[in-house]
Amino acid sequence: MTSRRTRERLIQRLREQGIASEAVLDVIRDTPRHIFIDEALAHRAYEDTALPIGFNQTISQPYIVARMTELLLEDGPCEKVLEIGTGSGYQTAVLAPLVGHVYSLERIRPLQEKARKRMSLLKLHNAQLRHSDGGMGWPAQAPFDGILVTAAPEVVPDELLMQLAIGGRLVIPVGGSGGQKLKRIRRTGENQFDTQELLAVKFVPLVSGTIR
Repeated sequence: MTSRRTRERLIQRLREQGIASEAVLDVIRDTPRHIFIDEALAHRAYEDTALPIGFNQTISQPYIVARMTELLLEDGPCEKVLEIGTGSGYQTAVLAPLVGHVYSLERIRPLQEKARKRMSLLKLHNAQLRHSDGGMGWPAQAPFDGILVTAAPEVVPDELLMQLAIGGRLVIPVGGSGGQKLKRIRRTGENQFDTQELLAVKFVPLVSGTIR
């Protein structure tokens, strides 16, 4: 079991890096990141770094999780959020206490099944997980107030833009081997979008297809 002091050091680091939302910081403080990674790496759980979770995937750096969550919620609360790339479930677990409902897609079934067990352990009953290719989104549950993507496509998928509610926002890393940028895209009208380019990031690529 990690000490309160260990978690507080992480929160202090996030503050120093510019995370200002107390609600986001509180959830990260209360979320046991060590349960989302292999036991062999658990001693590194509260470092501000990405860590491997198998299948060439990673659990994101806490700063990136905090920043993406903060960007998603900056314009106000979200009732329905789509997450593309459940991975370990850590980002899902940070989102769930802050929004009405999370719909999360993961293409790699073993990761999805582990994440589902973690949601149950944490009693996060407002997170609905599905084994599916994330690039097409979840049309049956659209529109979404927010969409958060944890893998980088070369270009923003039109399917995701069309599943945003008017006034909704998409937080997504975009780019290939030449570099990625985190973007926030707001849907301002039927076919109108406002895009902000925010910071350089490094995510695994968004790929199609599923793994059983």
